[in-house]
Amino acid sequence: MADTIAVMSEGRIEQLGTGEELYERPRTEFVANFLGLSNLLDGTAGRRDGALTEFVTDEGVAVRVPTDRLEGLDAPLRVGVRPEKITIAAAGEEPSGLNALRGHVAIASYLGVSISYQVATPAGRELTVIAPNRHLGDASTFGPGQEVLMTWEPAHTFAVSRQEPT
Repeated sequence: MADTIAVMSEGRIEQLGTGEELYERPRTEFVANFLGLSNLLDGTAGRRDGALTEFVTDEGVAVRVPTDRLEGLDAPLRVGVRPEKITIAAAGEEPSGLNALRGHVAIASYLGVSISYQVATPAGRELTVIAPNRHLGDASTFGPGQEVLMTWEPAHTFAVSRQEPT
């Protein structure tokens, strides 16, 4: 088994690293989507506050990303979070210290060990949330149309340079 993996696209190396590095800290949009599903948000890096940088999404919501994840990236940028890193809860007060986005459940799909939610933000961007099945198999825990709050640790946020469609 190799210690280093190369993810290649069109004959060039996109990123080298361990499986964990490639999955948790992809450096390109291609790698972020090649290894699993990623929720990507467009926006602009803003104010730095120590180890974290504020990133303002095109929807005007501020999320925080570790500053070192922005190093060496060219604008325009996207930040991302993996679906299983997001916690979904009934809409309410945003907890301090976490990144948070509001939305409405579009689809809730029962998968046995988990429930997959498609959540539409106010601007219409859909994010995928994979939540553990802890509610007696009830896929309607958060049903279509219900307002929810999606939260995650800033440390679970990664950044990539935006790839323009070809």
